[in-house]
Amino acid sequence: MQSHMVKVDDASFAAQVLASDKPVLVNFWAVWCGPCKRMAPILEEFAAENAQVTVARVNIDENPITTAQYGVMGVPTTMLVTSGKEIARITGAVPKSMLRDNLVARIPK
Repeated sequence: MQSHMVKVDDASFAAQVLASDKPVLVNFWAVWCGPCKRMAPILEEFAAENAQVTVARVNIDENPITTAQYGVMGVPTTMLVTSGKEIARITGAVPKSMLRDNLVARIPK
């Protein structure tokens, strides 16, 4: 199955997220995190259904610079970045409806 999400790291974060023409839903996660594993298929489904938003994943253990820069204290943390700025954030595993209602609904029209 083809993934609709992009993997982002410290080196590519600025180009793939901050400079993106589209809003980006950034999910900070870790391999050892149970809630992150439960959220992965939700994010994949969300990405497949919402082509107007890029869904990016950042592994916190492999990318400490970006993780620290955004003050990520717990995983999973999912934030919405539009025009290079964070406009919303949710910490914890959440259903797809909450991603849509609490994050994507905040995209400026």
